[in-house]
Amino acid sequence: MPSTTIASHQDFSHAALNALLRPQDGELAPIDGLRRLRDAGLDQLPLPGHGATLQRWQALAAVAAIDLSLLKLYEGHADALAILAEIDGPGAPAGSSWGVWCAEMPGARVRLQQAADGRYVLDGRKAWCSGASGLSHALLSCWNEEGQACLASVALAQPGVHVTDEGWQAVGMHACASVDVTFSAARAFPVGAPGAYLGRPGFWHGAAGIAAAWYGAACAIASHLHARAQHAAPDAVRLAQLGQIDCALHAVGALLREGAADIDRHPQRDAMGLALRLRLATEDAATLVLHLATRALGAGPLCSDARFARLVADLPVFLRQSHAERDQATLGGIVAGAEDHPWTL
Repeated sequence: MPSTTIASHQDFSHAALNALLRPQDGELAPIDGLRRLRDAGLDQLPLPGHGATLQRWQALAAVAAIDLSLLKLYEGHADALAILAEIDGPGAPAGSSWGVWCAEMPGARVRLQQAADGRYVLDGRKAWCSGASGLSHALLSCWNEEGQACLASVALAQPGVHVTDEGWQAVGMHACASVDVTFSAARAFPVGAPGAYLGRPGFWHGAAGIAAAWYGAACAIASHLHARAQHAAPDAVRLAQLGQIDCALHAVGALLREGAADIDRHPQRDAMGLALRLRLATEDAATLVLHLATRALGAGPLCSDARFARLVADLPVFLRQSHAERDQATLGGIVAGAEDHPWTL
């Protein structure tokens, strides 16, 4: 299986993460796993576009291989820290845990208004707020009185914030507790100028990093087939399936390494096309791995291996962060507008 080991002083090896995240009794909730990673200093990842983007993505892939619901919270927390650094937002208080809630539901906008005393307040309902019941802070997209898209930080332990138990019915990714949150005159602080969240170079760097998480989960699923092939009697069909998976993962791994290097070489360049290419290619590879690995392994691990079954249930839901054909069409438009031939070896 292609390596997802991070090359730094931080130990993101499978063994180290398993030891750190081992529950004392029962299963470890993702929010508790995030706190352990934070307390161990493993949330202090290299910022994207600062020369070590690959190491950042390796960390995301390594956590994704353990638990995608945990990864969802971990990636949101790490993304929030990167956003605050890039937009020169307020520093994160020691011991805080953050989410980034920027999905926009049609017809449901959170409003940012300035009260008579000069304070900013939030009102409205935000969907898909992962980890809301356990996080201390969030960055969320909102709209000011002029109808401009804004970003605001909000402390969640205040009377104006209500975490519901509504909005999430999927079995996959259930543990990340991605529910609706309502705001009623909740104290908030604008982060950056209107439009800064989407306009900054790091927006697409962060979007590309999600592909590394998909890749890590796909590698973890593939590793079960690799182990079976090592220890079971030779089976030509299973080996052919493993060969297909090996080609797909090595190809996408090379693309991710190339993409990370490109971001580090050109941190201020628009990375939209690059991010879409990485996401779409990784989505295809992960979908292929899901299809082939479950066919090759049969019902056994789906029914008896809790971690494998959870990954197989979680990954299809997580992959739907991709906009599929809409993203393909957007990428096609970017390619069509390029003056140079885009596929030179």
